[in-house]
Amino acid sequence: MTSLTRPAPRIRRALLGATAAGAALTLAACGGNVGGGDAAGADFPAGPVTITVGQDAGGSTDLIARAVAEGMADDLGVSVPVINRAGANGALATEEVAAEPADGHELVLLNASLITITPLAVSDDEAVDLSDLDVLKGLSQDDYVLLASAESGFEELADLQDASGGVKYGTTGVGTGSQLAQAALFAQAEIEGTAVPFDSGSPALTAVVGDQVQVATVQLGEAKPQIDAGTVVPLLAFSAERNQFLPDVPTAVEEGYDVPVSQFRAVAAPKGLPEDVKARLVESIDAAIASETYTAFNENNLLTPHEISGDEVTTEWTELAEKYRALTDEYDISLAEG
Repeated sequence: MTSLTRPAPRIRRALLGATAAGAALTLAACGGNVGGGDAAGADFPAGPVTITVGQDAGGSTDLIARAVAEGMADDLGVSVPVINRAGANGALATEEVAAEPADGHELVLLNASLITITPLAVSDDEAVDLSDLDVLKGLSQDDYVLLASAESGFEELADLQDASGGVKYGTTGVGTGSQLAQAALFAQAEIEGTAVPFDSGSPALTAVVGDQVQVATVQLGEAKPQIDAGTVVPLLAFSAERNQFLPDVPTAVEEGYDVPVSQFRAVAAPKGLPEDVKARLVESIDAAIASETYTAFNENNLLTPHEISGDEVTTEWTELAEKYRALTDEYDISLAEG
């Protein structure tokens, strides 16, 4: 599938080729690492390595992709442009990249929710299959936090339970970790409420700040400024363990509810990468995330490093998908729209 606003991959590569070639020659003259020298994948890359993001520019996923791309470009000696192809929680971008030649020049920045949660909200033919991709590297963990509006008067989960029945809660969309986390918590804690879906974290956060919904679950990086300003109150986090950036806020697990839901991200490529190309790409990602610039980026954006191998990502996300399906079956939770 080719977007009208996005050139087809081969055309796009040609458009970027001159820039990449110039950059490679400059780096070569300076002794830079162009194509990895004698390392694995010595003849790779032959041109730009594009990272496609299935979300709009400016969001957490996009910012992570650009931070990784910057370090990869330095290591590979070619340009690593980031292209946004928003839609269907990242499914459009992922399916598009999965259909490309497995030569290492087309990558995608994956959200775990697309693999672990979205399939619970869409039909089987709409769900993205992780087996269509070669997962290269896990990157980070972005935790969800349940927020209450300052006007609600809620200060802890017990307050929300006492108000059960008239509560409106905002989610960041259908098939997201925000939706699953709240639906599972409300089911287990026997809280009655009405879900109000938004299309991302920003409008959900705006709604809870304005008390249009009494609570909402958004990612911590988006919520922290409002938490610090006192316009929202964090009731609990949905991480398995307390978040290092929110150490005084309990987790749902601590409160006795089996709802560990975080957003993980990873880099992937079309299935069937040659082993030397895969090794070279992993090498470049490792170089990017080891840099001081990237470490500072994680800290500034409240991201917890979760830098695991592609095989570990596949195992972890497959197990999470099975856990979440069992959870929705046990509590008769439907994530489907309408």
